[in-house]
Amino acid sequence: MYKAKVAAAVSLALFMSACSEAPRTTEAENQSPNAQAQTAPENYSAEVIAAESEKANQLFEEIFMANVMRSPMFQTRLGIKDNQDKWDDLSEQHDAEGLAMAKEHLAQVEAIDPAQLNEQTRLSWKLMKQELEEGIADYKWRHYNYPVNQMFGMHSSVAALLINQHGIEEVKDAEDYIARLNGLPELFDQLGENLKLRAEKGIIAPKFVYPYVISDSKNIITGAPFDDGDASALWDDFTGKLENLDIDESQYNELVSQAQTAMLESVKPAYENLISVVEDLEAQANTKDGAWKFPDGEAFYNNALQRTTTTDLTANEIHEIGLSEVARIHDEMRVIMNKVGFDGTLQEFFVHMRNNEDFIYPDTEEGRARYLSEAKEIIDVMRGRLDELFLTKPKADMIVKAVEPFREKSAGKAFYQQPSMDGTRPGTYYANLYDMASMPTYQMEALAYHEGIPGHHMQIAIQQELENVPNFRKFGRVTAYSEGWGLYTEKLPKEIGFYQDPYSDFGRLAMELWRACRLVVDTGIHSKKWTREEGIEYYVNNTPNARADAVKMVERHIVMPGQATAYKIGMNKILELRAKAKEALGEQFDIREFHDVILANGPVPLNILEQFVDEYIASKQS
Repeated sequence: MYKAKVAAAVSLALFMSACSEAPRTTEAENQSPNAQAQTAPENYSAEVIAAESEKANQLFEEIFMANVMRSPMFQTRLGIKDNQDKWDDLSEQHDAEGLAMAKEHLAQVEAIDPAQLNEQTRLSWKLMKQELEEGIADYKWRHYNYPVNQMFGMHSSVAALLINQHGIEEVKDAEDYIARLNGLPELFDQLGENLKLRAEKGIIAPKFVYPYVISDSKNIITGAPFDDGDASALWDDFTGKLENLDIDESQYNELVSQAQTAMLESVKPAYENLISVVEDLEAQANTKDGAWKFPDGEAFYNNALQRTTTTDLTANEIHEIGLSEVARIHDEMRVIMNKVGFDGTLQEFFVHMRNNEDFIYPDTEEGRARYLSEAKEIIDVMRGRLDELFLTKPKADMIVKAVEPFREKSAGKAFYQQPSMDGTRPGTYYANLYDMASMPTYQMEALAYHEGIPGHHMQIAIQQELENVPNFRKFGRVTAYSEGWGLYTEKLPKEIGFYQDPYSDFGRLAMELWRACRLVVDTGIHSKKWTREEGIEYYVNNTPNARADAVKMVERHIVMPGQATAYKIGMNKILELRAKAKEALGEQFDIREFHDVILANGPVPLNILEQFVDEYIASKQS
C-alpha cells in the first residue's frame, strides 16, 4: 500500500517544483549530466551499481512521499484518501518543520556516492540534490508572495478542490467532505495570520487585487443554503454527488442536514471573517505594483528570474530579448497583413482584428458550446497527424472543458490539468469563456495546440507515463521547459500544413508576440518600476489582443513575479537546440527522434536539456 501511495503521490512535484528552477554556473554543472560522478570515479561492479542505484531511487521516493503526506489537499488531487477530511497546515511551524525535513533529506542525498550509480540514477541524484538545495535557499523568500489574489489562493482553491477532486463514492467520503467544511474556520484563521504577517513585513498586494478576492469569496457563499437564491456551487456539488450514493433516505437526509449546518455555521462565517481581513488589507494597500517595493525586492526578483528561466539572464537582458522578439514578430505579421489585403499600419490592423466581430463567437451558451466543439475538433485532427512528428505518444486521453462559473471571472484565459495516474481522470484543457471577446477564433488553433496536443497534454502525459525513472522526475516541473514546450508546439503544426487560414497563422504569431511582450512587461514592472497602466498600454499598443486580456495579463505579472518569462525563454532554447541538431546531423536529423530527446527524461533545466541534445548528436555521428 505504501509503494502504491508513493507511485501515485509524488506527482505533488508537479505543483511543488514550479519555483525550484535555478541557473547553472559551476564547472561541474556544465559537464554532461551522465558524466557527473566523482572527479576521479572508481570502478564499481555492476552488482554494486545496481544495488546502490536501487537504494538511491528508494530514497528519492521516500523524500517525495514525505512531502506529499504533508499536504492533505494534494493527496486528494492524487486520489489518496487517508487525510481527505483535513486541509493543509498553513502555519509558520509547519513551514519550519518543512525546512528541517529538507535539510535532513539533503544530508541523506549528499551521503550517496554518485559514482556508484547508473547514468539515469546519477542524473536523478543531481536533480534531487539541486531541488533540495534550492528549496532550502529559497526559504528566506517564503513570505514574498500574495497568498490570496486573482490568480490563486485558498479562498478559491478550497471550493475548486471539493468540487473537482473530492469525490463521494461512499458515506465516508461524504463525511470527510462535511469535515472539511467544518474545518474552514481554522484554515482561514491561519490564512488571515499569513496575510497579516506579510503586511507587517511590507508585503501587501496592490489595491486592484482585493475586489477580485472579495468577489470570488462572496460567490462561494451566494445561493442556497446561504440565502434564498438558487443552489450555491458547494451545495449543488455536495447534494449532486450524494444523490449518486446507494443509501437510504434517512441516511441521505442526515448527511444533507449535516452539510447544511456546516455551510451555515462554518463555511459562511469563515468566508465572512476572511473578507473582513481582506478589506482591512485593501485599506492599507497602495498602487505600487512591482516586486521592487519589497524589502530587498531586487534580490528577490533576480532570484525569481533565475529559478523560472533556469538561466543567468538578468532582468535587463530579458527585457532586451523581449524588445527584439517583438520587433521580429511584428515584421512577420506585416507579411500576413499584406497577404490578406489590409490597407493600413500594423497597429490599425491590430484594431481591426480586435474589433471585428467576425472573429468572436456570440456571448451565449450556443457560442460557448460552439467554441468548445471546435477546439475539440482541432485537437482531434492534430491527434491524427502525430506520427509525422513523434515516436512516443501519450496513452492518457484528454478533454476540453469550460472553466467553472464560480471562478471564471478571475481565472486565466486557458490552462491544463494533468490526468490522474490511475487513468480515471483524463487530462483537461480548460478554456475560460467568461469573456468571449478575449477568445477570438483566430487564436483558437494555437491555443488548442499549446494547452492540448501536441502541447501540455503531450508533454505532461508522456512525462507521467515514463518508465524506469524515479517518480519525482516523472512528475516534476521546470517552468521554462514545460511552458517553452507549450509555446514551441504552437509553431510546430505549421510545419506539417496546419494554419492554412492566414488569420489563424496571424493568431499563432499573436500568441507568440504575447509571450515576447511578457519579457518586456514583467521586467518592466518588477525591475524598471513600470506602473500597471504602463504595462497595459504596452500590450494594447503592441498586440491585437483585447484590453481585457492586457489587464488580466499585467495583473498576473504583478502577483507572480518572473513566472511569465519562462515561455519565450524556453521556446527560444528548444528552437536553438533543434537548429543545432539539424545543422550538425544534416540528412540524419529526424524531427521525431529530436522530440523524443526533449520529452524522454521529463522536465529538466535548459542547460541539461542542451546536454541531452549534444549527446544525441554525438550518438548519431558515432
